[in-house]
Amino acid sequence: MGETAPGTTQETPAEDLVAEIEAVEAKLAQAKASITRRFVGQEQVVDLTLSSLLCGGHALLIGLPGLGKTRLVETLSTVMGLDGNRIQFTPDLMPADILGSEVLETGEDGSRAFRFLQGPIFCQLLMADEINRASPRTQSALLQAMQEKVVTVAGEDRELGRPFHVLATQNPIEQEGTYPLPEAQLDRFLVKIDVRYPDRDTERAILLSTTGATEDEAHAIFTAEELIAAQSLLRRMPVGESIVELILDLVRACRPDDATAPARVRETVSWGPGPRAAQALMLTVRARAMLQGRLAPAPEDVLAMAQPVLSHRMGLNFAARARGDDVDGLIAEIAQDVIGGVAKGSGAAA
Repeated sequence: MGETAPGTTQETPAEDLVAEIEAVEAKLAQAKASITRRFVGQEQVVDLTLSSLLCGGHALLIGLPGLGKTRLVETLSTVMGLDGNRIQFTPDLMPADILGSEVLETGEDGSRAFRFLQGPIFCQLLMADEINRASPRTQSALLQAMQEKVVTVAGEDRELGRPFHVLATQNPIEQEGTYPLPEAQLDRFLVKIDVRYPDRDTERAILLSTTGATEDEAHAIFTAEELIAAQSLLRRMPVGESIVELILDLVRACRPDDATAPARVRETVSWGPGPRAAQALMLTVRARAMLQGRLAPAPEDVLAMAQPVLSHRMGLNFAARARGDDVDGLIAEIAQDVIGGVAKGSGAAA
C-alpha cells in the first residue's frame, strides 16, 4: 500500500513537496473554473487537455465542427498564460508556411544577407486546426517540433517556445481530401480526446451563456514559468509500485505478440502500444490525481486514462474491422480485467 516506484520518494512525501503539490492543485482548480465558464459542460475534455499541458505533451482533439474545439484552445492559451498561434491546415499548405523561411534582403549599402522569418510554429501553444487536411510532407514538418521542441531550417536548429504544446483538431466524419496521420505522428500525441455532443442541460447552459449581450471572459491564472514549474513538480509526484506494475500489465496486455496478452487481443489487434504509451500513462495518471486534488495516483486513474492514451496507439486487424469491433471498447475490457485482477490478487493476499 505504501510502496513507491523506483526513483520516487521512498517515504511519505516531505512536507514541502506536499505543500507545493497542494499550491499547484489550488491554481489548477482556479484555471479549470475559468475555462469551464467559457467551455461549458465538457469537464472531461477540459481535464484531459489540462493533463496534456501538465505533462508537457500534445493532444489530438477529435470532434465534429461547432463543438467548441477552437474556443477551448483559445481559452486555454489565455488561462495558462501562453503565447498561442493557430494554423488552418489545408491541402496547399507548405512546410515553410508552418516553420518559416529565409528571405534575401538588400541593405541600404547594397549588401545582401539572408534573414529568417519565423513561422507560426514559434509560439508556446499551437492550434493545428484540421491537421489531417494537410499533405504528408506538411504534416511531417511537425514531427521534429513535437518530439524535440526544435525545428531545423536551412541547416540550423532553432528552438521553439518554452513550454511548447500542439493541440490539433480533426473532423471524424468528413474524410474526403484528407490525409490520415501516420502512426509515427499519432504516437507523438500524448492523448486523443473525443469531443462529443453535449447533453440537453449542457446545451441549454451553452445557449444562455454564449448568446447574451455579454460573455464570461477568460483571465490568466498561470504564467508560462509557473506551468513549467508545475510540469517539473508533476514528475516528482510519488507513484506506488503497484501502479507502475498496473501500467505495465495494461500496456503489455494490449500487444498481440506479448505472451501475457489475452486471446481476444491476439485475435483482433494488428499492432499495439509501445513504451511511449507506458510513459504517457505514467505521466497522465499523475496529472489526473493532481487535477482531482490528490497527492498520488490510484488504480481509477489508470482506468480513466487508458482509452485517451492507448486508443490512437493500437490498430485492429482487417477481420476485426470487418466485424465492426471497437478499439475503445476493447481497451475498456482489458483495463477492467487488468485492474480487477490486481484487486482480486490484493484481496487474496490480504
